[in-house]
Amino acid sequence: MILCLDIGNSHIFGGVFEGDQLRLTFRKTSKQGASSDEYGLFFRSVLRENGFDPDGIDNIALCSVVPELIYSISSSCQKYFGQQPFVLKAGARTGLKILYRNPLEVGSDRIANAIAATGMYPGENLFVLDLGTATTVDAISAEREYLGGVIIPGLRMSMEALDRGTARLSSVEIRQPERCLGRSTAASIQSGLYHGHLGGLREIMRGVALDCFEGQRPRVIATGGFSSLFEGAGLFDDAVPDLVLRGLLTALVMNMSPG
Repeated sequence: MILCLDIGNSHIFGGVFEGDQLRLTFRKTSKQGASSDEYGLFFRSVLRENGFDPDGIDNIALCSVVPELIYSISSSCQKYFGQQPFVLKAGARTGLKILYRNPLEVGSDRIANAIAATGMYPGENLFVLDLGTATTVDAISAEREYLGGVIIPGLRMSMEALDRGTARLSSVEIRQPERCLGRSTAASIQSGLYHGHLGGLREIMRGVALDCFEGQRPRVIATGGFSSLFEGAGLFDDAVPDLVLRGLLTALVMNMSPG
């Protein structure tokens, strides 16, 4: 079995693969300063509680946008699983041509998404929308070139900014509103978050399509915790919630292979 871990700003998203079959997914709140013991005990516990033998983990792959957590989680993998994890970072084989001016700046989660997307949809131009703590739009060409992307604050981050920066606007449940016009403060915030994000993403994709694909809309793949909020909005073609985990698995296999 292979354990894959995406270490994000808000959550750790994990999954267990048997071969190429994803058998389990789980989430844990990211907490800087947590010890390797806390993470190691959690990982073993969540495996046992779901009917998996922790000692059956043969390999571990991880990516992280929180550098401070890499050491403690890598240490937990060594201590509690006896495995030195593969960390997706600059220098690893990806099968992509990274066209960022400085490839070191690209988040490893975005690279993992691109690896998985190009594997699932070979020979196609792609947008990958990742709707998490931040919302990212990444463009990948049919030739497996990672062309670049756009980053905006995610839905929860936007809501928290309203809460912190205003005296009378508080946090609300993030959901699709029944109508665009809000008739209460909560409904107005919900509408602004949803429709502002939806409209912003449509305009971003229109502009990036002009930059990269002569105005032609590529296939759009959505992932991330808030992607389900926009189902039925015509924003994307396919939703793949475990895209980053599948990219990590592919990267691990690619970097284990000789040559």
